[in-house]
Amino acid sequence: MSAGIGRELPVLDLEPGRPAPVRERADAARNRMRVLKAAEQLFATRDARHVTMDEIAKAAGVGRATLYRRYPDPASIATALLDEHERQVQGHILNGPPPLGPGASPADRLAAFHIAMIDLLERHLHLVLGAETGSARFGTGAYRFWRAHVRMLLTEARVPDPEGVADAVLAPLAPEVYQFQRHTLGLSQARVTEALVWSARRLAGG
Repeated sequence: MSAGIGRELPVLDLEPGRPAPVRERADAARNRMRVLKAAEQLFATRDARHVTMDEIAKAAGVGRATLYRRYPDPASIATALLDEHERQVQGHILNGPPPLGPGASPADRLAAFHIAMIDLLERHLHLVLGAETGSARFGTGAYRFWRAHVRMLLTEARVPDPEGVADAVLAPLAPEVYQFQRHTLGLSQARVTEALVWSARRLAGG
């Protein structure tokens, strides 16, 4: 991996500026796991944006005060669940084998990035819809990471104005777009992926 890559990407920092985590008490850890498990089950059956904190507290068997002490709203719980899945993709981008990781051409890496992101959306759309819809998507550390990665690949591919193009490349990966394609238009995951791979290769010269 080149030194430039390491400097440009905000390495695995989904929420920059947070204080270092303190050691968690055993009972607090148990409550956190109960909340996350209950929330994921609810989010898997219903749109996370329509799940209430009362429903999560009841399903987890914890009090409202316990729930609100750690999470202000359902979106923050969805973000916590999504965090680990996004970190895995980031790790593969930074240190994994090509074409997603370093060592492949910009076109191949951009295509692999789209494949990985569509797979993430397919498996965890219920979480992404609850955590990263609308303008909230652009304020996440994950989006900053994806944007820096795409901008770097566009720069390597000598695409004019990579700063301006980066968000256009990421726009089709918005969860609302994928939900519309899959569940309104009825497109298959493979068809959506193939379209984005074609676009990535055309853009980056692959």
